[in-house]
Amino acid sequence: MPIIFDAHEDIAYNMLAFGRDYTQAVAQTRQKEAKTDIPRQNGTCLLGLPEHRQGNVALAFATLFAVPIRHQIAAWDTYVYRDAEEAHRLYRDQLDLYRRLDEETPADFRLIRNASDLRLHLTNWQDAAETRPLPLGLIPLMEGADAIRTPDELEEWWALGLRAIGLAWAGTRYSGGTGDPGPLTREGHALLEAMSAFGFLLDLSHMDEAAALEALDCYEGRLFASHANAKALLPHSRSNRHLSNRVIRGIVERDGVIGIVPFNAFLVDDWQPSEGRARIGLSHIVAQIDHICQLVGDAAHVGIGSDFDGGFGVESVPSEIDSIADLRKLVPLLAERGYTADDINAIFGKNFIRLLEESLPTL
Repeated sequence: MPIIFDAHEDIAYNMLAFGRDYTQAVAQTRQKEAKTDIPRQNGTCLLGLPEHRQGNVALAFATLFAVPIRHQIAAWDTYVYRDAEEAHRLYRDQLDLYRRLDEETPADFRLIRNASDLRLHLTNWQDAAETRPLPLGLIPLMEGADAIRTPDELEEWWALGLRAIGLAWAGTRYSGGTGDPGPLTREGHALLEAMSAFGFLLDLSHMDEAAALEALDCYEGRLFASHANAKALLPHSRSNRHLSNRVIRGIVERDGVIGIVPFNAFLVDDWQPSEGRARIGLSHIVAQIDHICQLVGDAAHVGIGSDFDGGFGVESVPSEIDSIADLRKLVPLLAERGYTADDINAIFGKNFIRLLEESLPTL
């Protein structure tokens, strides 16, 4: 069973906004939330530490995320920000939570700050007996950069353990984003220049195509897309959320990696929640993976970015998936498509692990 790297999990957001305890099994969280509005608001839970261990999910980009108030979903959605000051406070709260998890529950969660941390974590996962519980390795990723008030703050964010930044969710003052088309702003160019000096990874997910193409040309550091699917397989979608073949090729030319999202609406563009999930299967995820591999000629630049519990739950994922443990069910389907064991290991984790090995500081 290959080690899995999940390139996008909103762990801190769910813990702070919905009170989820991710040390618990998925079934426990579902039972706890059964008589609440949380499943309606954020979907039925897909993540739990026991399921991470069962599915061999060893590492994740753990996000810092909040919603700009202009995109507030409803009155219950209170984890929102009005300006950079509020965004800064909310995102710092989430990063502080990850730091506390690392300090207080190291058997469950470990922050990965450098290449040495990564090597030790992977050695433990590779050498452990099946009965030994292991922690989930967390690499903090900022989703939407409004929390960075000025580029001068990057030194502090870096010292606190932040290693990756996406300039947009919706549009920000730095970049056009999902639902808010537009290029990089002057502030965005300045932020990218400062980020590259520290060695931050740049996440192109949610950036509008115009902004992403500019970033591909000007960003001197390493880049990737934590959770984004190929637009070519979603021909009827009018969203600017998905990656064109041009952007995919640009990411690959920069030796980046793209995490495929197993969200039904990002797999079949006419899917609606009201129809249920019977017609969406794991084969749709494999199709997205295969599209990128065929487009660029190898399996070295694609992975998985589940975004599980990121505004959707079990109701909105392929029918064979009940929790994150079920990502492993993709293995035989990829093998049937002709992918070798080395290819499958790369897709499940080694591609993103390589990116981290080559970009994290030594110590």
